[in-house]
Amino acid sequence: MSFETPWLLAALALLPVLWWLLRVTPPAPRRQSFPALRLLLGLKPAEESAARTPLWLLALRLLAAGLIILGLAGPISGGGGALPGSGPLLLVIDNSWAAAATWGARRDAAEGVLDRAERAGRPVAVLATAPLPDGTPPRPTPPMPVADARARLAAIVPEPWPPARAEAAAALAAKSWPNAGIVYLPDDLAAPDERGFAAALAAIGPVLVLQGAPMPPRLLLAPRVAGEALAVRLAQLPVAGPSPPAIVLAETGDGRALAQTTITLGPGAAGGEAAFRLPPEIRNQLARLVLAGPASAGSVVLLDERWRRRPVGLAAADAISAEVPLIGDLYYLRRALSPYAEIREGNLADLLARPLSVLILADRPIADADEAAAVARFVDGGGVLVRFAGPRLAEHPDSFLPVRLITGDRAIGGAMSWGQPAHLAPFPPTSPFAGLSVPDEVTITRQVLAEPTAALAGQTWAALSDGTPLVTAAARGAGRVVLFHVTANADWSNLPLSGLFIEMLRRIVGLSAGIAAPRDAAPLAPAETLDGFGVLGPPGSSARPLAVAAFATTPPSPAFPPGLYGPENARVARNLADGLPPLAAEAAIAGARVADYGALGRTRAFGPDLLAAALALFALDLLLSLFLRGVLRARWAALALLLAVPVAGRAEMPASDNPALQTRLAYVVTGDEDVDRVSRSGLAGLSDYVNEHTAASLAAPTAVTPGSDDLSFYPLLYWPITTVPPAAGEVAALNDYMSHGGIILIDTRDADAGAAFNPGGAAMLRRLGVALSIPPLAPLTVDHVLARTFYLLRDFPGRYDGATVWVQRDQDRSNDSVSPVIIGANDWAAAWATDADGHHPYAVIPGGERQRLLAYRFGVNLVMYALTGNYKGDQVHVPALLERLGQ
Repeated sequence: MSFETPWLLAALALLPVLWWLLRVTPPAPRRQSFPALRLLLGLKPAEESAARTPLWLLALRLLAAGLIILGLAGPISGGGGALPGSGPLLLVIDNSWAAAATWGARRDAAEGVLDRAERAGRPVAVLATAPLPDGTPPRPTPPMPVADARARLAAIVPEPWPPARAEAAAALAAKSWPNAGIVYLPDDLAAPDERGFAAALAAIGPVLVLQGAPMPPRLLLAPRVAGEALAVRLAQLPVAGPSPPAIVLAETGDGRALAQTTITLGPGAAGGEAAFRLPPEIRNQLARLVLAGPASAGSVVLLDERWRRRPVGLAAADAISAEVPLIGDLYYLRRALSPYAEIREGNLADLLARPLSVLILADRPIADADEAAAVARFVDGGGVLVRFAGPRLAEHPDSFLPVRLITGDRAIGGAMSWGQPAHLAPFPPTSPFAGLSVPDEVTITRQVLAEPTAALAGQTWAALSDGTPLVTAAARGAGRVVLFHVTANADWSNLPLSGLFIEMLRRIVGLSAGIAAPRDAAPLAPAETLDGFGVLGPPGSSARPLAVAAFATTPPSPAFPPGLYGPENARVARNLADGLPPLAAEAAIAGARVADYGALGRTRAFGPDLLAAALALFALDLLLSLFLRGVLRARWAALALLLAVPVAGRAEMPASDNPALQTRLAYVVTGDEDVDRVSRSGLAGLSDYVNEHTAASLAAPTAVTPGSDDLSFYPLLYWPITTVPPAAGEVAALNDYMSHGGIILIDTRDADAGAAFNPGGAAMLRRLGVALSIPPLAPLTVDHVLARTFYLLRDFPGRYDGATVWVQRDQDRSNDSVSPVIIGANDWAAAWATDADGHHPYAVIPGGERQRLLAYRFGVNLVMYALTGNYKGDQVHVPALLERLGQ
């Protein structure tokens, strides 16, 4: 506790004098009937002395006087900690990517510094060390009043690149700073020429360094492909104690989190690694990896085609007949690969003109010299070439085979053979197919044979029961050549008809390393760039094209920020870690004083509160004095005391939790913390929207458990369906709620893209339909009252769109024709939800913010429907509705 004007506290010494002055109270007036003047003759006047003031009233007056003195002295909380220097104050802030995660604490600390500078009457200069997005190098402002410095501080935001400390040091050295003091808020990371920057600060004057980040700076590194797994890596500054685990989310482009993994970091660890093991059809949807927690450009890794796609090229000798159902060379290949790979078809030259992971040739020899050269470059560069045999390849084998073939093919079973079709042998342990079960029904009737060699056994991935190879492979350059000794259709075997065929192809594609980023020297223009908090947006005016080959050697800067580069159909991700050196701690500034953020935190002035309390005591003293003198009677004094209670104080009384006193929405507790959290924030967001846009007044939503809580107080009940069935008592309570006029909004949350997030929701709804008293239902249309209770709506989306919304089919006059149940699957609570900062934590799919607006409007209609019933169904509203509809 400190005081702005401590000399005023000397007035407390005058309180004894005030005691002496205030202890006398004039005598109370007395009502007297005066006789005629002659009756007064000879009367002797009685001498009266003043009455003493009661001690409790005197203490009240002294307390009020003391409060005035203390209030005028300007008491301030958190006023400890002295600013360095005696002249202008230089506030230096690292606003690099590493500062974004703790930006709120840094800004509060900077505001506390400005509070103290304002009380001390010192001008403040502000320096942000990161270059501006337009490329302007860091420059300190001239010393300015604190009010102007606050405006400058509010304009500073974290940038997605390191600080330019060398330029900042040069700018500081170019100015004179007599008697200045420096307060420095570093990002804790080393940067080029940091020693020169530290020397420049120390040369100006005394330095106070404010630190106190709750965790060290962390940086997500580009993931690496490890077979079918995607290994995500994290770097951080080593700390002596234990580090909290890092949770990494795998997200799609629209913000949906499809998976998460945890990186465990031990004491002193400089980083860690964990893996995502996702089905290819899920992994192909990933657009970025995000480090859970405070947002920064370092907590986001953008993914491009190198990580989320495995392009597979298909080519056959006869392109016309290749897709003929059931007999075409590519018919089964396309259907086996399409769920988890990007399929490309065309001639060989066109396929190899674009990056590929796997090239599959179905009975197509490579005879042309240009084609052979292109295929050789593809395989030698790391591609996987998969060949399928057939009559053409059996008669004209080429050099792109893992083994030498015996000319012709071998018939194992059939009308012209004495033998029986061959079965597959178990896969050897060294084969990529190891662990796959071999179905007995898979048989081979014809194959091409390999010449026996000593190396043939090591090149065999799959064999028949007689030991002859079915699948062989060999390395070539950085790539691999794989040969199926049967056709890709069902002519030589029934393998393409089996699930084993799909799994074998899937494992071969998984062996590929994806496609590499283009390595040519052509620069790519930035399309979208990250800001300091890791949010994609349009590139700045100074952003310039950059060749992919220079990504790893060019540090992030306003000219080359992290983001997505290249044309829309071939985006390449440049992440913050590209071009950054390994993380290292910033060197200490010689002679600097180090303190925690809280040492100069925000202050609070108590002077106005103390003066208000003193005025209230004086008002009370006036009433009590009038009462003691007999001017004010007891009942009027009590009334005056009641009227003197501050209205503001009554307005600040906490709202009652009694549901009978305020209208509020409610949601059914499911027991799933994540689902209940979305329900709570969703109904809170809807209540705020209703309060802002209508005359209704809703209090904060309430969680209810049917059977335990009284549901009759709530006009609308939101029930998100999970796979846990309700108890019999809960079902009975819900049936009773609906029979007495309540409305339940049942949300299975599995429409369209949400099906993967609530599997089993529709099945649980069917089970509930047997236990709940649900009337016959019909789809919600624009003719229903619910579509026009407040807004005129034609669609009723939530986080998802497209699912049918169901309401009661028949009119029930006993309930004013109001549907007691509304059933849908669009996850409305997630669309309505807001977080503590007023942001929407869940993306709406696919319509964006326009769809969210419609979801809010549908929510308003729901609330009005629950509050007013079938009011808008009255005929008196028809002309106005027709006019608004333009009919």
